[in-house]
Amino acid sequence: MPNIFTPVLHPRIELRKRERPVKVVDMLRKGDSPISRFNTWLAVKVTTSVGTMWCAYAFAALALVSLPAAIASRNPVVLVSWISQTFLQLVLLSIIIVGQNVLAAASDKRAEATYEDADAVLHTALQIQDHLAVQDAEIDKILAQVTSLRTA
Repeated sequence: MPNIFTPVLHPRIELRKRERPVKVVDMLRKGDSPISRFNTWLAVKVTTSVGTMWCAYAFAALALVSLPAAIASRNPVVLVSWISQTFLQLVLLSIIIVGQNVLAAASDKRAEATYEDADAVLHTALQIQDHLAVQDAEIDKILAQVTSLRTA
C-alpha cells in the first residue's frame, strides 16, 4: 500500500519549542531602544511601589491631614472637593494599581497554563500521528498477505 499520508509539521511547532508565553515581565524587551527600555523600567518600578496597599494606607493618612481644614471651612464644595480630589484620587489610585497587579499575575498564570495545555495537545497529536503510522504499517502487512493469498 502506498504511503497515503505524510504529516507536515506546522512551522509554529518548532518556534513554540523555543518560546514561552509572554508575561508582564517580558515587556522589558531587549529589542527596544535604550530610552524606551528605561521608560518601561521606570514605569514598572513606579507602578510596583505605588501599587501596594501600604502605599494606599500612606496616601489615606496623607489625605486625612487636610480633612480638618476641609471640615472647618464648613463649605460643602470644599468638603466634596476634598473627598473627590484628595481622598479618592490618592487612595483609589494605589488600590486600583494593586488590583491591576493581581490581575496581571493571574493573566500570566493563565498564559502559562494555556501554553502547557497547548503543548500537551500538540504532544498528544504527535503521538496519534505515530500511532497511525504504525497502524498503516500493519495494514500494509495485512494487505501484502491478502494479495499473496489471492495470487496463490
